[in-house]
Amino acid sequence: MTIHIIGMPMDLGAGRRGVDMGPSSIRIAGIGERLHDLGYTIIDEGNLSIKTQEEQRIKDPHAKYLPEITRAVTVLGNKVRKIMQRGHFPLVLGGDHSIAIGTISGISAHARKRKKKVGVIWIDAHGDFNTPDSSPSGNIHGMPLAVCCGIGPRSLRSVCGNFRKVDPENVAIIGLRNLDRQEREQLIKLGVGVFTMEEIDRYGVHKVMKKVLQQFISNVDYVHVSFDLDSVDPVYAPGVGTPVKGGLDYREAHLIMEMLADSKRVTSLELVEVNPILDNRNQSSEFAVELVQSVFGKKIL
Repeated sequence: MTIHIIGMPMDLGAGRRGVDMGPSSIRIAGIGERLHDLGYTIIDEGNLSIKTQEEQRIKDPHAKYLPEITRAVTVLGNKVRKIMQRGHFPLVLGGDHSIAIGTISGISAHARKRKKKVGVIWIDAHGDFNTPDSSPSGNIHGMPLAVCCGIGPRSLRSVCGNFRKVDPENVAIIGLRNLDRQEREQLIKLGVGVFTMEEIDRYGVHKVMKKVLQQFISNVDYVHVSFDLDSVDPVYAPGVGTPVKGGLDYREAHLIMEMLADSKRVTSLELVEVNPILDNRNQSSEFAVELVQSVFGKKIL
């Protein structure tokens, strides 16, 4: 398999600066070399060019930096689509979670052309299911999953084509532990699959992942994994955009990725919200690289 690494150094969707340095810190942690050692061909596409916050002003406080985010995720979406058309694997490094709009739009445009279905496994402490009307902050990194399910700003919903990028019933959020009230209402209304930390504590991550994978294997053709590192407890990943206590532990996070690897169904992956400013000696990026190795098949034996 050929893996294309794409850096998306964007923090425009976040309320806290620093995640724009995520792609560099993950590369410093050796992601290309580690995957090459597993036998993959690696093509590093470098970073996409994105205007900083200092170069622009906020036009809409309910959807901050919307024009530049729309432009950037459109460029990303077109790049991802071309990689998928070649039968290769896009690995996108963020950046805040709004970049998922571009990644998923590119995958969905490719799948739509082939009359195939896309499933999204969203590993995150947050639902990211707000809209400009419901968001308490106006930060777009709290909106990408809603956009991909067909709710939110028209400009974002239209990236790579004016169609819903993923059916809500083909989405599974894993590790959820922080939701706004209106997010909760929308998730229930649309029937999105939600697996909270409470369920993981109660039933175990193996049972939760088995249920998710059984559903996806029968319903979708492409499986995209969007991994927000804030899904992991800050003890293991302190350098993230929006840390929340009580997340996945070291082995739970790895088991999720190992089960995804065993399924042999993952066709794209993104890692988001790594914030080196808040990190301890690049601990979070090194952990992120270990997780990527697991999803690409690294085993103890």
